[in-house]
Amino acid sequence: MNKKLLVALLLTAFVAVETEAARRVVTRTRTPRGVRTRVVVRPGFPIRRTLPNVVIRTGPVVRVAPAVYLGAVAFTAVTLAALPPADARVWTGAEELQREDGWTDFTLDTDRRGDRLVLEVEKGAAQVSFAEVVFENGEAQVVDFNDKVLSRGYYGLLNFKNGRKIDHVRVVAQASSRETEIKVHLVS
Repeated sequence: MNKKLLVALLLTAFVAVETEAARRVVTRTRTPRGVRTRVVVRPGFPIRRTLPNVVIRTGPVVRVAPAVYLGAVAFTAVTLAALPPADARVWTGAEELQREDGWTDFTLDTDRRGDRLVLEVEKGAAQVSFAEVVFENGEAQVVDFNDKVLSRGYYGLLNFKNGRKIDHVRVVAQASSRETEIKVHLVS
């Protein structure tokens, strides 16, 4: 068999396989990412109630682990009329949650400096257990939501004096509606 004929046959077979694969409809059923487990916290974590079992979403590799916990801050549900202007937002991280996943532990890689954090609940309601803000020096500030259900909107999460560099923000939450998206905005 000559080389040109062999190459032509191989290309025809490859195109036929690719065309068949393109015609195939793939339906994916969304399942929780990871195994359900207890929330893992470090010594000194300021919340003393029983924390929910969660699905841990693999996220960024964190550069700084909490070394010292500052006193917990109780979430006060301060609602904002709107997000700060886009030019004031230096970073935004988001995670989509499905009700079928239940409680989810996710981390958002921040690695930026700012003055305050704003929490946005989009597309539906969310029940939030806590948010853990880890600063570049290892200090961690926990905002305790005490499993409060938040409707769609913007909420003041945490303010810092004179700006601080945040390594990451960890959130434990679940969708109270079919699906929801939680966004965290760092404002400068």
